[in-house]
Amino acid sequence: MRHAIDHRKLRRNPSHRKAMLKNLMNALVKSERIETTVARAKELRRLADRLITLGKRNTTHARRHVFSLLSDKENTEKLFSGLAGRFSERAGGYTRIVRTGFRGGDGAEMAFLEYLPVEEKKAGARKGKKKKAAEGKGKAAAAKPKASKAPAGKKETARAGAVKQEAAKAPRKRMPKKVKPEAE
Repeated sequence: MRHAIDHRKLRRNPSHRKAMLKNLMNALVKSERIETTVARAKELRRLADRLITLGKRNTTHARRHVFSLLSDKENTEKLFSGLAGRFSERAGGYTRIVRTGFRGGDGAEMAFLEYLPVEEKKAGARKGKKKKAAEGKGKAAAAKPKASKAPAGKKETARAGAVKQEAAKAPRKRMPKKVKPEAE
């Protein structure tokens, strides 16, 4: 069982793993979308989300911490000026993993790891519409009696029923039995 195991080793020694993840983090911050293996993406997601959390703090200590993780001034500045501001209203889950298939050479499962795009504020509009629609239905139901839609509905169901009956009457086609080759 894999209880209390903190991270994936990715078949590398600690210094190689740390350097590889640092390079992947820099590439992700720079291009905001990278393609890598699923195991690497899952491990990198933890670090990428931590970078955004530090970026949202926007303190000197946070900047120094991010620079120690990235070792790149341009990417550090991009993280604090652009990426962190994009997720200011979001509590977590800044990245997504989209599986793309398998690599041709060794069959490793590949995926895109990307930062989420800017969210549009549609949630507030939806809540308002539901509330207004519910109020509108109550007023409309009290003002107008229900109109019967039976004729239109009966035509639809009558056609569908006729098609089903015709299909039931038609004999089913059966596949011919396979003939076994005769033994000589």
